[in-house]
Amino acid sequence: MPPPEALPISPEFSSVDEYVDSLLHFATASTIFQTLCGGVHILDFFTQEPSLYHKVIPEEWRVWLLRQDSMELLNFFMRDNLDTAREDAPPESLLRYVREIRKHSLQRQSTREPAEKKTKLPRHIAVGMVPKKIHEVSNFADYVVDVADSTGTGITHFVDFGSGQNYLGRTLASPPYNKHIVAVESKEGNIKGAKGMDVQAGIAEREKVMRNKKLFRQQQDNVKPEAEWSEKDFRRRAKKQEIVEDNGADLRPIKELDTIYTSAEGKGYMQYVEHIVKDGDLSNVVAQIQTMDTALPVGNTEDPSGRPIALEVTPPKDVRLMAISIHSCGNLSHHGIRSLVLNPSVHAVAIVGCCYNLLTERLGPPSYKLPLMRPNLRPINAPPTAYIEEHDPHGFPMSERVGTCDRGDGIGLNITARMMAVQAPWNWTPKDSDSFFTRHYWRALLQKMFLDYGVVGIAKSAEFPDSTEPVIIGSLRRSCYASFTTYVRGALAKLAADPERNMNALIDAKMGAMTDEDIERYAAEYDVKKKELSVTWSLMAFSAGAVESLIVVDRWLWLKEQPEVKDAWVEAVWDYGLSPRNLVVVGIKK
Repeated sequence: MPPPEALPISPEFSSVDEYVDSLLHFATASTIFQTLCGGVHILDFFTQEPSLYHKVIPEEWRVWLLRQDSMELLNFFMRDNLDTAREDAPPESLLRYVREIRKHSLQRQSTREPAEKKTKLPRHIAVGMVPKKIHEVSNFADYVVDVADSTGTGITHFVDFGSGQNYLGRTLASPPYNKHIVAVESKEGNIKGAKGMDVQAGIAEREKVMRNKKLFRQQQDNVKPEAEWSEKDFRRRAKKQEIVEDNGADLRPIKELDTIYTSAEGKGYMQYVEHIVKDGDLSNVVAQIQTMDTALPVGNTEDPSGRPIALEVTPPKDVRLMAISIHSCGNLSHHGIRSLVLNPSVHAVAIVGCCYNLLTERLGPPSYKLPLMRPNLRPINAPPTAYIEEHDPHGFPMSERVGTCDRGDGIGLNITARMMAVQAPWNWTPKDSDSFFTRHYWRALLQKMFLDYGVVGIAKSAEFPDSTEPVIIGSLRRSCYASFTTYVRGALAKLAADPERNMNALIDAKMGAMTDEDIERYAAEYDVKKKELSVTWSLMAFSAGAVESLIVVDRWLWLKEQPEVKDAWVEAVWDYGLSPRNLVVVGIKK
């Protein structure tokens, strides 16, 4: 089952070991890579003179980059044959940099069978799924079953970390897979929603109850909150309850009825465990698996009331689990991977990570989501070792190899680097690119206005002396993006209306007299620099392909470092164009 190479590396490398050595050397030695991946925050693009474009981008690159159309530039970074002569030749140092990023970024093309050859999800199982989710689930369900079958360890259960609405588990519990699924989820609301979808999909049924239809409808019609009830309302409810008790009726709302799962030989079934995953220890989850197996209803045997009878089932003597997850955010991916070593009953893992910005940092104090221009001195790397006591042991990096390289200091990734690693520049279209380039440009220009009008000042930091104080705005109504003027007005209105920020008086005093003409003047003055920002953002997103590779390789290295692990590999499991976080980390226990 493992692919020919344990990592999907560029053919320029003769071995995985050569690739890892080269990646770690590049990450710790390339100043421009470190600056673009963690040393730039777009928010401060215009708050300094000269702009960050002239501070960050090498001088010999600037003029050539600005001459390129946005999509032509992306093609140059990612798709063009760099050995083909160009009429407008790029600087040789830029060519070398692009080659370095390309060869150190893991290959994202899936080598597995095309999606049309995969198991098609029936409509009743695909309920609630968008096309992207259908593509992920259909490919990953086939994949994890193939991996489980190839291990020869007799996997009895699949444990889905952070199951959410349980699209993957529902698929695996249904034909043709018919697997035993344990969906681990921390939010009760998600579990209730997932159980409702299970009923719609036909793999579970609602508890059967006796209804007095007239009383039930009357109860559903009474939607007034109990706090507003009169004495007459309470007397009416008491009377209804007497009738219910006399007639043996049940007036519970449908959503409060139990969800019944039945099992039969050769059929799959679902189990939900509400559990907050704080590490990879699943002992509490395993105990619940055994308990629920003992009391699991079997077949369609029913008592006279229509309820399935909970017949006693002998639990598996040897629970053998495979931990799986699609797009487990941040440290949840680390917990899923670590579960292979922390639990005797876990024999395999297959984890597709996402949301790297939510990872914590093992080598130093956390870098928060602050709009800081990192100095051009290895900002991608870990903070000084003096801060090592403030680390999070569950964070990045996992492996000792990454944590101790570079003469023992290790490699760390700040929040800016991790956020850029979830970009998908291969999928950018001209329309999409123009939209988010414009939004980044407007936000950076608004920060310049905040500084000029005195709403923010320079951050009091000896480490980052040129950065401004952060102001997080978040999303605005669609109408606010019609022009820069409507964007500024919408942002100011949102900030002024937020009681927690208490910025209303400050904004009114500093910017209350600002006219639309004042705003338009900023837009006119800085419009020529919008291209500088879009070029920088494109370079950052392209470069961050090597950051994601570093995160994924670190997880694979951790597995390779564990004596209990027999085999480990990484590969692309679906189409990057439909879902760009497509690299699965697999580990098999000895």
